[in-house]
Amino acid sequence: MKITYYSHDVFLLEHDGTKLIIDPFLTGNENAPIKAEDVKVDYVLLTHAHPDHLGDGVVLAIKNDATIIAPFEVTLICQSLGAQKTHAMHIGGAHNFDFGRVKLTIAHHGSAWIDDKGVHYGGNPCGLLITMGGKTVYHAGDTGLFMDMQLIGEMNSIDVALLPIGDNFTMGIDDAVKAVEFLNPALSIPMHYDTFPVIEADPKEFTAKVEAVRQKARVMQYGETIEI
Repeated sequence: MKITYYSHDVFLLEHDGTKLIIDPFLTGNENAPIKAEDVKVDYVLLTHAHPDHLGDGVVLAIKNDATIIAPFEVTLICQSLGAQKTHAMHIGGAHNFDFGRVKLTIAHHGSAWIDDKGVHYGGNPCGLLITMGGKTVYHAGDTGLFMDMQLIGEMNSIDVALLPIGDNFTMGIDDAVKAVEFLNPALSIPMHYDTFPVIEADPKEFTAKVEAVRQKARVMQYGETIEI
């Protein structure tokens, strides 16, 4: 599997010709190294409906004839915005797709879509366990630390954990390090930091503290691709 980081919570996963993008907040994101019109994907995965996560999801789905995979209420929002192909899921549920398996986990956060007509209910936010080509990636979504991360780590062999560190809206660095201890992934990568002043954080502090508890972590640069 190839993993590309496009800043904030945006990751592109690729395996055997299939491309998935997670929380594609590109338009309006000054850190994004790519424009939405340049993205080609088969699936769009959304953890919740906040504008900096749903982002360009509907636009990408329509342009690429891609399927949106998201919590039920988020798929309803996407349909109202013009998305034709959606697959609704909910917390604790899993489904086998042609590329592999997706399971939704809990996330302690909120979920709402805001537009010129007001605020629209977005249901429960989620995290994502994605298995492709024998590799499992855990995208925590926007969340605080929670004890069930220990269960997620016990019940899944996680190759890469993508964890927010920006504090204020999500876990900060120290809580994210504790999450690594709970999850016990082969590799941890920080996300959801430096997009806005209120979530500025030093990803190198995160990696240093993870290494201090004898776990492996690395910082991905915007636009960088790794293979696992």
